[in-house]
Amino acid sequence: MRSILHVDMNNFYASVECLYRPEIRHLPVAVAGDPLNRHGIILAKNMIAKHLGVKTGEAIWEAKQKAPKLVTVPPDFAKYLKFSRLARGILYDYTDQIEAFGLDENWADVTGSLSIFGSAHDIAELIRKRVKDELGITVSIGVSFNKIFAKLGSDYKKPDAITDITPENFRSLVWPLPASDLLYVGKATSRKLTSIGITTIDGIAKCPKDVLCRKLGKWGEVLWLFANGLDTAPVRLLGQEAAVKSVGNGITCPRDLTADEDVQLVFTVLAESVASRLRDYNLKCTGVEIQIRDKNLYYMTRQQKIRRPTFLSSDIIAAAMQLFRDNYRWFYPVRAVALRGINLVTADTLIELSLFEDESRNLAAENLARTIDGLRRRFGHDSILRASSLLDRNLTGFNPKEDHTIHPVSYFR
Repeated sequence: MRSILHVDMNNFYASVECLYRPEIRHLPVAVAGDPLNRHGIILAKNMIAKHLGVKTGEAIWEAKQKAPKLVTVPPDFAKYLKFSRLARGILYDYTDQIEAFGLDENWADVTGSLSIFGSAHDIAELIRKRVKDELGITVSIGVSFNKIFAKLGSDYKKPDAITDITPENFRSLVWPLPASDLLYVGKATSRKLTSIGITTIDGIAKCPKDVLCRKLGKWGEVLWLFANGLDTAPVRLLGQEAAVKSVGNGITCPRDLTADEDVQLVFTVLAESVASRLRDYNLKCTGVEIQIRDKNLYYMTRQQKIRRPTFLSSDIIAAAMQLFRDNYRWFYPVRAVALRGINLVTADTLIELSLFEDESRNLAAENLARTIDGLRRRFGHDSILRASSLLDRNLTGFNPKEDHTIHPVSYFR
């Protein structure tokens, strides 16, 4: 039987900020985006703010209605990346099977370390104490025999706690929990489960698989396996990387977009980043996906295949604008957009050439794109820009590739 830990750093962003500003540790604290750029949402909060009802993903003004004395600080992702690496370094002292789940969460398979450090609970206690003593932040750790239950364990008791979920106790500990506590059961899936009378993990576990599959498709069987403790997914070894499945960027715009031309300006900046990242990975996309959110928070996602694999921003922009024009009706202004290159293949994948196109022009465009990458690496991103990006610097004056802002999962949706 495996021994797997899930280590969750409590209130991570806010905890790190309080280390740098100890004078605010006794106050409700939230890390929040920039309201002037309309990124004014709560990214993280400390335990005091949580007890006052402040929630991740809500607007700053909503949070301050619940906690009038709330202290908001801007995010500093360089700090969070530093502490994330330091915490992972502690885990590596006990195993090389570490799998990150965001900046503040990691799975660790310690099965091979039991003979050295003691039981999985003993190892969890060593990690809990070291992170607290060496980094000044607390962690909650779930100890179990699979990844799913280990994750549930780290959420079960917070902060600064260890929860063991075993083959003997998971039915009494896990099954009474709400179905939404199970990993990958989001709002839409919860609604579908509720429609057939399932509100707890126990309900998922005891429901016939064919019923779940009819309601949820292939995810029905996956969730049934999760609920019954039959997850067998491995924790990746140190150095193993998951295959890149898509490359994308998104932005909440500094002002509402009111015309196709505005949308194209933003798509241009996003496509430049997506294309550059594809070239960095030596990949090409064979499809494009756009996500649009209007001022009333209506959300739309559309995708389409493109004729030939590409890592050129011009191809991605053209496909994105075609998708937008074909699917969006200007009932309301647009507030946020995102763009992804999907269905990725290696850049040297063989393709069928056309008798009616000048292939040399496409090769020249690819060489030009790589030359621009080199210039930007040497002289900075703004050393060479598309002329269109100068039309409205309020909309285009950001660099999504290098800014690399990390938002919570609920940010765009």
